[in-house]
Amino acid sequence: MTRAVLALGSNMGDRMATLQGAVDHLLTGAGAPGPVAVSPVYETAPVGGPEQGAYLNAVLVVEVDGEPIDLLRRAQAAERAFDRVREVRWGPRTLDVDVIAFGDVRDDDAELTLPHPRAHLRAFVLRPWLDADPGADLPGQGPVADALAAVVAGDTAGEQELRRRDDLRLRLPEGSGNR
Repeated sequence: MTRAVLALGSNMGDRMATLQGAVDHLLTGAGAPGPVAVSPVYETAPVGGPEQGAYLNAVLVVEVDGEPIDLLRRAQAAERAFDRVREVRWGPRTLDVDVIAFGDVRDDDAELTLPHPRAHLRAFVLRPWLDADPGADLPGQGPVADALAAVVAGDTAGEQELRRRDDLRLRLPEGSGNR
């Protein structure tokens, strides 16, 4: 089994219902990964791209038996299930599921670069990941806590502010091997 990290985001429609639906979709059915942890939900301003609404973001830590491409395909299937449309780069979306890390794999494959090439620059990935797995390391970068500290220190304009939404909570689906 390999530990993997998925980042989830939504800024269109019922964002919370979409995130919960994504968790359910990712963790149920044949070949579903086993859940290790799900982070708290954060509300964040969009980074880059056109003018758009705030995102809800979370991180899901899972254990998988398979290859990174299998997890990418599962993530893409979840996006399709929630009508993800890829029209504008970094534009608004019903659901975004990114494979952030897959064990210690480092790969520059055009279809799936691991770890995610911008993960170490994004507070909306690092903060929830740190909550879900306080001892996490980002392959090639080191401790997630150090990467987050660097992002926060460099964010003098406050462009990557996060607000933890303790009023919102993702649940792991029944029978998903909750730990």
